[in-house]
This record gives sequence, C-alpha cells and structure tokens, in this order.
Amino acid sequence: MIADQWPLFGLVLHTPRLELRVPGLERLAELAALAAGGVHDPAVQPFVGEWTDVPPERVAASVLQWQWRSWAGWRPEDWSLGLVAIAGGRVVGTQGVSATSFATLREVGTGSWLGRAEQGRGLGTEMRAAVLELAFAGLGASFATSEAFEDNHASYAVSRKLGYADDGISRHVIRGAPLVGRRLRLDRAAWEKARTVPVRIEGLAPCLPMFGG
Repeated sequence: MIADQWPLFGLVLHTPRLELRVPGLERLAELAALAAGGVHDPAVQPFVGEWTDVPPERVAASVLQWQWRSWAGWRPEDWSLGLVAIAGGRVVGTQGVSATSFATLREVGTGSWLGRAEQGRGLGTEMRAAVLELAFAGLGASFATSEAFEDNHASYAVSRKLGYADDGISRHVIRGAPLVGRRLRLDRAAWEKARTVPVRIEGLAPCLPMFGG
C-alpha cells in the first residue's frame, strides 16, 4: 500500500461534517475541477497567486502542480501538507498547513479555500480547526499563523472564532496595485480556549518523523 512508503496517505482528520486527507489522483482531479469552476467572485482576486485572471485549465493545472511539488519537496525541516476536505462523499475544498524549521520554531501557517457552492456553511471553520488540532495536539505546535487581504471578511471571521489575534500587515502587488494583507497569530493558550470543534486524528503515529517534531 502507498501508505507503507508515504505514511501521509494514511493520515485522516475527522470533524463533525468533514474528512480531510491527502488526496489520491482521483480526489486531486476532483479538487482541480472544483478550482477551475471558480472559488470566488471574479471581480476580486483574494489570493496572491493569479487565479482570477487565468483560464480555468491553468487554474486546474496549478492545483495539480502545487500538490505534486509539495510531495516532491517534502523535508522534515520544510514541509507543506495539502489536504482535501470531503463532505457527503465529494471534495468541497482544500486545507493546507505548512512549516519551516518546525522542530525549533514550533510554528505552522495555514491556508484554505472552498468551492463557491460550499461557502457560508461553516465548513471553513471545521477545516481550520482540524489542522489546528493536528498542529497543536498532534505535533506540539506553539503558534499558528494566517493571513488574508483586508477585504476577506470570511477568513477573518474564521480566525476570530478560533482565537487568533492581529499580528501586523504585509504588502503585496495584485493586478499591478498595492494591497494590504493582515496577518494573524494563534498561541497555544488561545487555541485551547477557543477549541470547540471536535476533531479526531487517525494515522498520525507513522507520520511523526516526517514533520520533524
């Protein structure tokens, strides 16, 4: 089985409505098709990557390439875990968690998106709560960070619900103009206080050496 050689394929996070796992090729194709169908209002570009202004087939290809790069480049001191979120048997979005020098810094970053039809149902909160449980409870993280552009109110709502606090700004160039991103930070005490989504982690033990903890 592939999980014998790459244990991450056996890692599964369960929330009340979702299952999050590393995608096989069929699930990855579902995710790419979901992205190609659009995940936000085309009038805005909420990501640093230029999804909004490229053809759907390039969006789909970028989803595949991002996942393959993360697998190929994985090192215990520099890793990026991309999970598909599955609800009712179908892929509804993706949730990532990543870290550099995790053994020393004990800090992870997260990022996610949902298909447009799945937004507004609270699934983003469950997705983020799942990887925070993995990071803090499973891997022993001390901090988690997130960032979103100033007008991404949905992302900020999830962060506030899960206990994050403001952590400064970053400036980006989007469509040739400057745009401000707001950074947020979550420490262990705040995570424990806001920890209300039940999460069950399956298959973590064989993966632990891969996370460099």
